[in-house]
Amino acid sequence: MTDSKLITLSADVEGKKISLETGVVAKQSDGSVILRVGDTMILATAVSSKLSNPAVDSFVPLTVNYKERTYAAGKIPVGFFKREARPTKKETLASRLTDRSLRPLFPEGFTSETNVTTMVMSYDGINDADVLSITAASASLMISCIPFAGPISAVRIGRVEGKFIVNPTKEEMLVSDMNLIVSGTLKGILMVEGEAQIIAEEDLVKAIESAKPHIDALCNLQIQLAEKINPTKFEFETLEIPAEITKLGNEKYRDQIVKILQSFVDKKTRDVQIAELKTAMKVEAEALLEGGENFASPVIEEIVYEESRRMVIVDGTRVDGRKNTEIRSLNSMIKFLPRAHGSSLFTRGQTQALVACTLGTADDQQLVEGLDEMQKEQFMLHYNFPGYATGECKFDRGPGRREIGHGELARRALMPVLPSDDDFAYTIRLVSEIMESNGSSSMASVCGGSLAMFDAGVPLKAACAGIAMGLIKEGDKTVVLSDILGMEDHLGDMDFKLTGTRTGVTAFQMDVKLAEGISMDVLKEAVAQASAGRNHILDHMETTIKEPKTELSEFAPQMTVIQIPVDKIGMLIGPGGKNIKRICEETEAKVNIDDDGKVSIAAVDGESMRAAIKQVELITAEAEVGKTYKGKVVSIQSFGAFVEILPGKDGLLHISEIDKKRINKVEDVLNIGDEVEVKVLEKDNFGKIKLSRKALL
Repeated sequence: MTDSKLITLSADVEGKKISLETGVVAKQSDGSVILRVGDTMILATAVSSKLSNPAVDSFVPLTVNYKERTYAAGKIPVGFFKREARPTKKETLASRLTDRSLRPLFPEGFTSETNVTTMVMSYDGINDADVLSITAASASLMISCIPFAGPISAVRIGRVEGKFIVNPTKEEMLVSDMNLIVSGTLKGILMVEGEAQIIAEEDLVKAIESAKPHIDALCNLQIQLAEKINPTKFEFETLEIPAEITKLGNEKYRDQIVKILQSFVDKKTRDVQIAELKTAMKVEAEALLEGGENFASPVIEEIVYEESRRMVIVDGTRVDGRKNTEIRSLNSMIKFLPRAHGSSLFTRGQTQALVACTLGTADDQQLVEGLDEMQKEQFMLHYNFPGYATGECKFDRGPGRREIGHGELARRALMPVLPSDDDFAYTIRLVSEIMESNGSSSMASVCGGSLAMFDAGVPLKAACAGIAMGLIKEGDKTVVLSDILGMEDHLGDMDFKLTGTRTGVTAFQMDVKLAEGISMDVLKEAVAQASAGRNHILDHMETTIKEPKTELSEFAPQMTVIQIPVDKIGMLIGPGGKNIKRICEETEAKVNIDDDGKVSIAAVDGESMRAAIKQVELITAEAEVGKTYKGKVVSIQSFGAFVEILPGKDGLLHISEIDKKRINKVEDVLNIGDEVEVKVLEKDNFGKIKLSRKALL
């Protein structure tokens, strides 16, 4: 960017002013834009190396980072170092949203290292920045020298009382039955992500349709900004394959590739056979042309791309022999892990997920820090994708962006079918270990997660399944594919994941690789086809387990919830937590108290549970007039004795109420520490209790 004065443009989106400004900050970047909505500000910058690396593969070397600075909300980070550290889950997911939206719009053959960074500089607590950052990132590329076939924009769609709301506020999202993020160009939809409270497929389509006019408005705003800047896009070098090598591939290897693809072998066998062809062609290409061996793999891969797509479009057959609507073979079982609280092994074709369910207490909830207040997650789903799942030898460095994203998609899919906290107070953790993968492992995690929770006895509202859809588009002809393979994801034009129950949709994620996006007609076809496939999978899952088990695993903690008056919370806790600590030590149970008076008790066995419940009830109980209690003498005065009839509750046993006959001193009958049965005679408005032993003699 050149040094220039401030340029600001704005558009109205459903009554909210969204502005784009440039020319003030980050002027040494290739493009920088500040997007404002209310008092929320997002800085987006784009930088490219300008140096092409034609030796790299077709994957665009793009890095996208979304960052939230706590000063944006007037907060200081928690923790020892008091500064932002590793990305939060929200930052990781928002980075993926932007990356998936931008990536299809870089030109084919673009291999210059490119970084796009969006940073939340101000947050008003009303307008969330994650979705807005997609538009800001696109605007920074539009005004830069970086080749980019944008613009692209994104909006969030909520629904309250049947009405769609564009970019809803935090308060509106609390009562919304859907959270839908849609990004697209002026031509079509490119990316969809979100979750919903089991909504109809038609409502999902309508929500996406409602987003398009607002996407168009924000795209036009970016075009106006780019016209004012009028950037010159730099030229980049593309990989030029010599004609001799292309001819060699077509004349000698194309037929062999077709034969391999039409043999419908499994993934591992096909990969080995294709690799052998690459090795053979490298030898011939090197003899044919100096350096020709470097072009063998790209030529083979291009032929595989063309022929696999031709099979679908012309022959109506996929590389594993299925028709476009067919689902791979299904197999599943529960109780695979004997000591886990619940487990399942779900297999679809060559994709397999081992899912374990663990039940915990409130102490096991996940604390999540962000620009808003600290939140707790009672349901967690962690997804692991090791190298052996695809036969690769690679170092396990822990979950990356992909693993976090896939795990979050599966978590969102299952959230709507979970029981309420009042019905099931357990903290739930699912871990999906991908044992084998050839496409749609996140959807296998949804199916396996549903089965594992059924096995654990979690009273889900319904079973939930997921399916991944693909698309092949050649010219005017398009074919929607059900339950795609990894190869179909890589070589196809769309990856559309849809999850739900028999009655509706719970989560969705769509990425389109076509720069123009897809039409609503194609989207509707994909949704309808996905619904049929999802029901087919649910049919199979019901043959494994039809409903949740009625009893929890013997290894799961026992848990119950007691409601106490809010004004009794302090009494139950005791000074310095004395009462709670004593209950936990004596009964070996865990006791957690919420601000609304909900007391959760967890124990390893029934005896411990009953003992803890009894103590909680005693401490929070009120003395009842006319009722008899066995208490302990805690103090003696000249006029009588004070007897503790309930934990922390004393009553006065007057000297005249100790015995039927007259006594001179309290000590003649009672001593401190004595246990004595007494009857409650009276309780005044101040809580003072009068007792009688005489009434029981």
